[in-house]
Formats: sequence, structure tokens, C-alpha cells
Amino acid sequence: MAGQNSTTAGASPLFLRDAEIRRGGELLFFGYSRMTRAIDEQLVEQGLGRAHHRALYFISRHPHLTVGNLLRMLLVTKQSLGRVLGDLTERGYIETRQGQDDRRQKLLRLSDAGTVLEARLFESMKERIGAAYAHAGQHAVTGFWQVLEGLIPPEDRDLIGDLNRRG
Repeated sequence: MAGQNSTTAGASPLFLRDAEIRRGGELLFFGYSRMTRAIDEQLVEQGLGRAHHRALYFISRHPHLTVGNLLRMLLVTKQSLGRVLGDLTERGYIETRQGQDDRRQKLLRLSDAGTVLEARLFESMKERIGAAYAHAGQHAVTGFWQVLEGLIPPEDRDLIGDLNRRG
């Protein structure tokens, strides 16, 4: 049965108190750092970091993503994103094209090598998240998604809407 032998007790009826909110924040911090550990090791082997991984991930999920939309997704400066995209282009992981309607627009997509790297990184994430999902069960996963979506400001929810439609 999902959720058995969990070290996480059920939420208190007072789930909006500071202690419960801190516990949720701590679980997010610990869960994220444990999930990314294996990915970080692979990235270091490539001379890359988490920003590179996030760029690869979102470009993979949305081929022909504009640089402007990637900036909105990653919440980094143009300068930081420029360095990341420069590194990924130089290593042959991404390709850029001009937009058809607006020639100033840069459209991003993964190269074959970038697709292979992103898939390998995703496998590490998939193992961790898949195991946690299986342990928690369908209803808990739905609730978890709702909490995470609630952390995204309404004006940015269109960014995940398109990704959701891609499945």
C-alpha cells in the first residue's frame, strides 16, 4: 500500500502554522538536493552545471523554444543564460535558428548529442521521482502537483500549461 513505512507523518489539521510550513520547505530542500545529486555528478563529468541541465531539460520539452521564454522559465539574467547557451552550443548540445516571423528571434532545439545527454540526465531524475511517486500513491502525487503549482505565480502558469499539454 502506498505511503506505508513513510517517515513523513500526515499533515496536521493545523497545516498552515509555521512549523508545518517549515517542514514542507525543508522537505523540498532535502528532496531536491537528493534528487539532483546523481545528475550533478554527471554534469560535472561534462564540465556543466545545474543551469545547463535546466536549459537542456526545457529545450527538450519544448523544441523551438525562444530565448525569451527560456529566460522566463529559468529566471536568470540574459548574461547568465548567454553563457549557458554559449557553452551548450559550443559543445554541440543545442542548435539555434532564426524565427520565421521575426528574424531577431532565436529558436532553440537540442542536437542529437544534446538529446542523448538530456535523456541520460532525465533517467536519473525519473528513477528518483518515479520511486517517490510509487511510494506516495496517485492521490498524494496529485496533491503534490497542486502544491507545487500553487508556488508558481499566476502570471507564470502559462509556462507550465504548454509543458503539460506536451505530456
